[in-house]
Amino acid sequence: MDRVMKITRRQCRLALFSALVVVICVCVGVTMNLTTLYDENFDHMGLRTFCMFTVNSNILAAAAMAMVIPYTLDGLRKHNYHLPKWIVVLVYAGVTAVTLTFLISLFVLAPVKGFVLIFSGSRFFLHGVCPVLAFLAFCYFMTSQSITIKDAFLALIPVLIYSVLYYVMVVVIGEENGGWNDFYGFVTRLPMWIPITLIMPLTLGIALIIRKLHNRSFQQRWDEELGFYKEAFANADIRKIVAAMARAHASSVKIRDILIPTRIISKLLEFSESDSTLEELCDIYIKEYMENSEVMKLEQMWI
Repeated sequence: MDRVMKITRRQCRLALFSALVVVICVCVGVTMNLTTLYDENFDHMGLRTFCMFTVNSNILAAAAMAMVIPYTLDGLRKHNYHLPKWIVVLVYAGVTAVTLTFLISLFVLAPVKGFVLIFSGSRFFLHGVCPVLAFLAFCYFMTSQSITIKDAFLALIPVLIYSVLYYVMVVVIGEENGGWNDFYGFVTRLPMWIPITLIMPLTLGIALIIRKLHNRSFQQRWDEELGFYKEAFANADIRKIVAAMARAHASSVKIRDILIPTRIISKLLEFSESDSTLEELCDIYIKEYMENSEVMKLEQMWI
């Protein structure tokens, strides 16, 4: 059991650290833009910085990462690190958006304006550090849920919304009527059909690559945990496995709430030949946990 708990704690710590760094770096980068009223190389500073996809995509990624932090802290307390699916999809959308930001900065903006300029100042954080760290964190540390093809299409929504907004503000309204200038050069520097036909397929390709890496890490983590249980309790009665799991958790988790690891129990049940039900095994877990938890015993003494 200690091995599985160590895996869980390692994942929690890495996810917590990377999420905190992304949130802090985005706050630093956006603050630098807001407090820089003039930049000879970039005309979207101050409040106008929120016009830029770079800023909006990083804010989305940071907001999603911030939602991960309470679950990592809870995972460290309960040895059961698990993110709700909606948060996973939101982080996925944010990571897809900032990865697009990174690639456009690297292959479109940097060759035109210079690599030093594109990856210095606030752009060091928003074009480089945050996108790369968010990508690594989601693909390797925030892997408690698998990603489906449907999720990949949901991850395109922020990019689609911004693309429509950019087209309306630049082309339909125009700078002379209070809209935006073509600061990304998608209209003035390129034939309009190129960004229109390439942005969304490129974003989908990015989302699918991220999905593949994320799901591979998810499967590796799951196989590692499940392999341990199979190895440690080979040919054992699944009821005894669940009871042993409860005793291990009861002796190490110093909280009053009982958190039943139904995902692991369900998977063990799937691979066993037992006629037990999930409800029966959950009852066994609760009974063993309460009998072996020092916290529960102390609380019962005061009742």
